[in-house]
Amino acid sequence: MDYKEAGVDVEAGREFVDHIRNLVISTHRPEVLGGFGGFSSFFAVPDGYQEPVLVSGTDGVGTKLKLANSLDFHHTVGIDLVAMCVNDVLTSGAEPLFFLDYLATGKLNKKQLTEVVYGIAEGCRLAGCALVGGETAEMPGFYGSGEYDLAGFCVGVVEKSLILDGSQVQVGDVAIGLESSGIHSNGFSLVRKIISDGNISLADSPDFLVSKMGEKNLGEILLTPTKIYVKPILDAEKEGLEIHGMAHITGGGIPENLPRCLPSGMSIDVDRNSWEVLPIFQWIAAVGNVEEEAMFNTFNMGIGFVVLVSPSQAEMAIDWFAAQKIRAYKIGEVR
Repeated sequence: MDYKEAGVDVEAGREFVDHIRNLVISTHRPEVLGGFGGFSSFFAVPDGYQEPVLVSGTDGVGTKLKLANSLDFHHTVGIDLVAMCVNDVLTSGAEPLFFLDYLATGKLNKKQLTEVVYGIAEGCRLAGCALVGGETAEMPGFYGSGEYDLAGFCVGVVEKSLILDGSQVQVGDVAIGLESSGIHSNGFSLVRKIISDGNISLADSPDFLVSKMGEKNLGEILLTPTKIYVKPILDAEKEGLEIHGMAHITGGGIPENLPRCLPSGMSIDVDRNSWEVLPIFQWIAAVGNVEEEAMFNTFNMGIGFVVLVSPSQAEMAIDWFAAQKIRAYKIGEVR
């Protein structure tokens, strides 16, 4: 016997790595050192920092991958993977620098996994970070036919004196909520149960969603990739917006994630009616008979990211993000 008979095709793995070479290299920044295919990656700290602090984050895509497999559509989950990591790193005020992925599958399918890496590379380009490496693991018997899992790892950098750690937040600061693109990558276990219990097809185009979102089927809506907020926010700061705190609205929704950017003794009085809940969340609540509290504790409800600014800069922030085609709302105030 040999490894191939046991289900692992080493040569196919080599071919796959060579196949995605150009996708990876297309994301590289000037700070990337060395070639492609080594045991580790090298990245020089960008110029201009007096006391650079490295900031790291890791995440996955979760059971949204089940929907991608059901629809055999794999181009966008890589964007989700990058977004979940870089948006987290961004909340400290850091610029994401480089990204690595871990991709595990039962049987290496070059076409399928190339589509996944295409999405990862696209996410890195949207975030301005370099895809510097990763691991592709073929694990027969561990994953079912056609199944794979993803994990991502991101490192960013921030000037030590500019780290957002809650100390900059002041009473009276305004919480500016930035629209999400949809469900992003949290709550899909609940979504999948609602779809399964209701015997709903991903190819369906529910009348309510069509009336609000046009001729998209349910699968297309659910696979809309997570919005990446890195460039608009970093550019806003370069234009003079002073951000006192940031929160990435992921699992646990606004109630769990918004307090994470606050110092002890402060809270945010959120106005639930200050933004329009996206149609997909209205549909989920209705079809699944999900109570409002459970919805807010599971999903982002249309607000994917929050920045805290002084009252004098609130309108500037809203106008800036509108110019970047991101709807922004005053959703609350620090107490």
